[in-house]
Amino acid sequence: MIDTKEMEKLPEGWKRIKLGKVLDYEQPINYIVKSENYDQKSGIPVLTAGKTFILGYTDETEGVFKDVPVIIFDDFTTESKFINFSFKVKSSALKILKLGYDRNNIHFLYNAMQILNFNPGSEHKRYWISEYSNTVIPLPSLPEQEKIAEILETVDNTIEKTDAIIEKYKRIKQGLMQELLTKGIDSNWKIRSEKTHKFKDSPLGKITEEWEVKKLGEINHIIMGQSPNSSLVNKIGNGIAFLQGNAEFTDKYPNPTNWIEKPLKIANKGNILISVRAPIGALNITDRQYCIGRGLASIEPYNNLTDKFYLWNFIHFHINELIKLGQGSTFEAIGSKELFNLQISLPPLPEQERIASVISQVDAVIEKETAYRDKLSRIKQGLMEDLLTGKVRVTTLLENKNNQYQKEVL
Repeated sequence: MIDTKEMEKLPEGWKRIKLGKVLDYEQPINYIVKSENYDQKSGIPVLTAGKTFILGYTDETEGVFKDVPVIIFDDFTTESKFINFSFKVKSSALKILKLGYDRNNIHFLYNAMQILNFNPGSEHKRYWISEYSNTVIPLPSLPEQEKIAEILETVDNTIEKTDAIIEKYKRIKQGLMQELLTKGIDSNWKIRSEKTHKFKDSPLGKITEEWEVKKLGEINHIIMGQSPNSSLVNKIGNGIAFLQGNAEFTDKYPNPTNWIEKPLKIANKGNILISVRAPIGALNITDRQYCIGRGLASIEPYNNLTDKFYLWNFIHFHINELIKLGQGSTFEAIGSKELFNLQISLPPLPEQERIASVISQVDAVIEKETAYRDKLSRIKQGLMEDLLTGKVRVTTLLENKNNQYQKEVL
């Protein structure tokens, strides 16, 4: 975030200016699409407020905003997106921000908006006209804006390419899971087919002849969480880590922020944790003992019947079945009965391990690329805080082709 003290130390030639002086806004009335006219996989993107952002696609050709690039501003949250493609919108909460009369670089202005320390002085629910447009940013000359935008765009492009790689491998993983969790992989590490192997009918559809179908509770010990007295919870590391729900979940292992000395329900190391209250279905694996609250359940394989990573992937793949079981009530939740009765296709243990091994190789690529993407995001944040305040002059950076910033992203 831009520090007000940094604003006081702007370089010579820079000025302070309100966003509303350099960006004009347009209400998206002329570009709104009706609900029944979107829900496609391709076409013109339909934008909405909130984290979803691209809500769907439409084949409507009239009333499309084409004068890009622009900044789309969410008037409720003050989040913004840089848009360089034609679009329509669903929510009137969005504002279309375009360059004003002054000659400026819109990509520079967008990045400046990302590090603003915006503190609304009122409780308005919509911010652009009332307050956000009056926020002051540091503004260099147009040539320097363009050079700063060029460097940040280099990082953005690398992040986008990395995101594309991540999405590619996620699609590969999904396809692999579809094959491996229904057909399996034989002792020669070949995916079975009906031409080479025998299959049989089951409650889960056709499965290979050697497999069984079991209920989750028949092959695993299921522990439903129970919330302890909140007065016994601490944040200083006394006792064992405590998880009330999935708030501290990451991609695989929890990142606890609370502890308790008198736990009620414990999940052992190597268990699968599943969120059983809204939002249902988030999964993590325990890297230590945890006390679990009523928002979670623990699944612990026993008698060497299941490989935890096979089970992890199976539940991931069939998670929508559990989510549907918890819908329709005032408070979405699933109980021990629903978990116990979830049907699992169960290969012999060695085959479970082979399946988990193949999927884990794809997971390793996704984790590597995700770590790289996160590193790039940190690099960009540092660049923004330096360049957008004038702390580091971009002219000096561009003169030195071997500077540190360029090395990190090329």
